[in-house]
Amino acid sequence: MISCRNLTRRFGDFTAVDRLTLDVAGGSICALLGPNGAGKSTTVKMLTGLLPPSSGQATVAGLDVATESLEIKRRIGVLPEDLGLFDDLTVEEHLLLTGRVYGLPGHQAQTRAAQLLHALSLTEGRDTFAGHCSHGMRKKTAFAMALLPSPQVLFLDEPFEAIDPVTAKIMHDLLIKVAGHGVTVFLTSHILSMAERIAHRFIMIRAGKIVWNSSAEELPRSLEDHYFDLVESPVVEDLEWLGPARS
Repeated sequence: MISCRNLTRRFGDFTAVDRLTLDVAGGSICALLGPNGAGKSTTVKMLTGLLPPSSGQATVAGLDVATESLEIKRRIGVLPEDLGLFDDLTVEEHLLLTGRVYGLPGHQAQTRAAQLLHALSLTEGRDTFAGHCSHGMRKKTAFAMALLPSPQVLFLDEPFEAIDPVTAKIMHDLLIKVAGHGVTVFLTSHILSMAERIAHRFIMIRAGKIVWNSSAEELPRSLEDHYFDLVESPVVEDLEWLGPARS
């Protein structure tokens, strides 16, 4: 459902994504992992048609990202890192607007919106303006917008970042369900424990290059240990001055 061959993106002399080659099967959940600046968000932007590749090829749902980006946008749902909400629209208005953008009949958009509001525990806050929502409510609203058009492929940029455990569990369970219905899920995350629980495939990148690509079953040890070995190791400074105050 997602295929890349030597996908590359340069910004001047800087190569943000360097010859990525990968395949993600339909109905699976793939986690793209790496530190800040590794090229995760740039990869998502290319696959969703927001950034043209500098070189290489990629297809999403059988469509070429370089030449068929408009049609790709009609078939995917996206949760961007910045959420892309309008402060002066309510939670429910965001969902109904999404339905209109995707050309859904009004009654169908309203039905789906009501179901998503209930599933994400947003019903009581449906009339809250996004500018007054908590971060968790904003993220659930953006997540609902990504699901509402019933996409073939779902792209999620840091979906579990800065949300409470209940919201994370709700989103986790919904992603398992949509993948079970054949939707391909491609997500980035810094929350390794959540990625390990949900993903069928792990791709790790460092400085724009893939350093690991395997199914969950092929991981030789825990995801966290493997990530620390291949991508970045935590550095613990010996701050000897930290400790009980001296009298």
